Amino acid sequence: MMEQQAGDPRIALAEQRTGMAKFRTQLALDRTTLAWVRTALTMGTFGFGLIGFFRTLREKNPTPETIHMHQAAIFFGFGLVVLGLTATMIAGISAWFTLRRLRRDETPTLSQWPLSIAIAMMLALVGLGALWLVRPH
Repeated sequence: MMEQQAGDPRIALAEQRTGMAKFRTQLALDRTTLAWVRTALTMGTFGFGLIGFFRTLREKNPTPETIHMHQAAIFFGFGLVVLGLTATMIAGISAWFTLRRLRRDETPTLSQWPLSIAIAMMLALVGLGALWLVRPH
């Protein structure tokens, strides 16, 4: 093995590269967090839009079917809004913990339940609940 001398330029270069790697990791984490914020905002907006659309449909044609559809849309839309808020909070907390580990020179760990899988499962449950509400009686 080669011995490294105190004034070896490779040491300074390695430290600089490590600092830049941490900086790139932080920027990637910021992009991921912002993507979750956009996704959550989209879910919430879609939820409010569904409620408004079916409310308008119910007001223009107040039949038992449109009233039933509006009630299901309220459930599904509310679920999307709650899911969006939950995703935003979890993404923020996850980013905060990861940044804290980076600042302490610790290696960030991979989650057993990534946010994407957890939110996808919750969205599936909300969707199944909405399907249950709109089923024919």
